[in-house]
Order: sequence, then structure tokens, then C-alpha cells
Amino acid sequence: MLGDDAELTAAVLAAQDGDETAFRTVYRAVHPRLLGYVRTLVGDPDAEDVASEAWLQIARDLERFSGDADRFRGWAARIARNRALDHIRMRGRRPAIGGDETELTGKAAESDTAGEAMESLATDRTLSLIARLPQDQAEAVVLRVVVGLDAKTAAETLGKRPGAVRTAAHRGLKRLAELLGDDPESVGALDALPPPREPRGPAVTSAGVTHIRARTQKDM
Repeated sequence: MLGDDAELTAAVLAAQDGDETAFRTVYRAVHPRLLGYVRTLVGDPDAEDVASEAWLQIARDLERFSGDADRFRGWAARIARNRALDHIRMRGRRPAIGGDETELTGKAAESDTAGEAMESLATDRTLSLIARLPQDQAEAVVLRVVVGLDAKTAAETLGKRPGAVRTAAHRGLKRLAELLGDDPESVGALDALPPPREPRGPAVTSAGVTHIRARTQKDM
């Protein structure tokens, strides 16, 4: 592990030991992409509320988490997905997505970690187009490309086989390229998306986990 992944793993471990500053670091590193995933599922009007519910659960259950940065992203995405699906069941259907990318870029830390992450997400128009894909493809693309999960972790999040997730992501990216090609304002946006991540070896598990108190959105 190098760079951001090593830093996120260290921050997660420190947050599990009750370090409030470390938890804010985790939030700022993960939230922008997690919010992008939630927006794909529930739409702009409700995304912040659903993401907030997910973070409250993440804070509450963090003491039970074990793993490195990749596993944390997958665990957080699974919690966010469950909260989003609960919301969809209550409302009745998956919405069309549109909206304002300032919701995603407004969470940057002093070092602008979130802002740097958002630079690789191309434009809000791309996220809007992703939301027009069939749900299995949209989720696969966002989890693999935006959230940055490898196929195995994305499959665990979705309850599917890694091969099925790879296929859905491939089809989704192909269709997304077609949609972008039909939209002159979005030319080049797909090129700015990072490539899907692949596993880099066994996950590092954490030890010595202690209790931390549940945090509110205000604390983050």
C-alpha cells in the first residue's frame, strides 16, 4: 500500500482508537465518492440525507470493522447501499438523476483531499449519464470506477459474482461512452475517469479495536 491507501488505512485504525481528527480525515477522503454512489441510487434531493444516515451507521459500527483502506471503502459502500435501498423501498422507485456537482466538491479538507478526488470524477454530467444506465451497470461502474473498489469487493457489496460485476461494468462503460459521444458537452469526460482497480494482494486486518462514540454529520 502506498500514498492515499496507506494514509486512509492508518486513519481508519486511529479512528477506531477514538481519534476524532482521524475520523474526519476518513470522512473527507471517502465521502465525495460515496455520495456520488448514493446519488446514482436515490437522486440529488435525497442523497445527502441518505449519505448522512450511512455515516451515522459507519461511526456506530466502526469498532466492528476489520481491514485496510480497500476493505473500508467496500464496507462503507455496502452500508450506503443498504440505506439507499431502504430509502428507495419507502419511496417506491429509482429516480432519474440530475443536479449540482457542488454537493460533492464542497466537502474538501484543508488539504483539499476531497477536491483532488473529485478531479478524477470528470464532471457531474458524467454521473448524471451513469444514472441513465440500467441499475446493475450503473452500480458496477460507480463502485469500480468512482468509489475505486476492485471486482471482488464490488461483488461483495452487490451480492454478486466478481465476473458478473466485471461484465456489468464493461457494458456500462461501453454504453456510457456511447451516451457521452451523443453529448457534445461531455466529450472527453470518460477519459478523465480512473481505470477500474484490481486486487493488489491480501487485505491487512486490524487489531486492538476500541469503542468510539457515534458522531453526527456536524462532527465531520
